[in-house]
Amino acid sequence: MFDGTTILAVKRGKETVIGGDGQVTFGHTVLKAQARKVKRMYDNKMIAGFAGSTADAFTLFELLEEQLKKHGGQLLRSAVELAKMWRTDKLLRRLEAMLIVSDGEEIYVLSGTGDVVKPDTDIAAIGSGGMYAYSAALALYNNTELSAKEIVEKSLNIAANICIYTNNNLVFETINKN
Repeated sequence: MFDGTTILAVKRGKETVIGGDGQVTFGHTVLKAQARKVKRMYDNKMIAGFAGSTADAFTLFELLEEQLKKHGGQLLRSAVELAKMWRTDKLLRRLEAMLIVSDGEEIYVLSGTGDVVKPDTDIAAIGSGGMYAYSAALALYNNTELSAKEIVEKSLNIAANICIYTNNNLVFETINKN
């Protein structure tokens, strides 16, 4: 687990949203309150968010983008190839970050231990406040008709009220699939 952020992905119907808070911490100090940890990738066809070291995450975003280009936008294949590189390369395996990525159809969680996990539900979360956000999102998903974006927003705000490494400066990216 990484202290310092909360990233949440929810897919409901044709809408997939990844949201994240904006807090960057160093030890027990807030360095920045409005960081952007969620982004669009691969000509706006994918969305991704990260928890962990910012520099490491940007390196992973670049490598994932390369794999997406190499494999014609096949997210699963690209994610698996990235995970292999991440786990086996002497320098890359030192990167300290996790990613959530989605093409609007599937959501995957990627880690430096070689994990490429497709959650059983249409919800995934990472970071220090991830389990708070996941729990709130699961309850809202199963008991309301809220949109994916509304679930992500409400759940991240709940996590921000519990996790000291998460704030309410939220960023969202959405993909709608037909």
